[in-house]
Amino acid sequence: MVDTVSRIQEFASAVRTHIDLSVRVVGDMPPRVQVRNRFSETLRETVTCSEDGAFLTSWGYRLGTVECVESAAARLAYLLAALPA
Repeated sequence: MVDTVSRIQEFASAVRTHIDLSVRVVGDMPPRVQVRNRFSETLRETVTCSEDGAFLTSWGYRLGTVECVESAAARLAYLLAALPA
């Protein structure tokens, strides 16, 4: 079982490297990250971490796993049309 709270924090840090994204960590259960493109009213997503270590969007898309957090963050940035720093 994965420590989802620390993994969400790690994911949020990786997402913050993308300059077009605004990131907010919500510590409720389940812990989640709310991400939005700063230049759009509609490009936004909520990501959670499952107990088996998968990062999932609110609509069930699997971004990646805790083994490669940066890749999962990059996949979310791509979906939200953001650029890397």
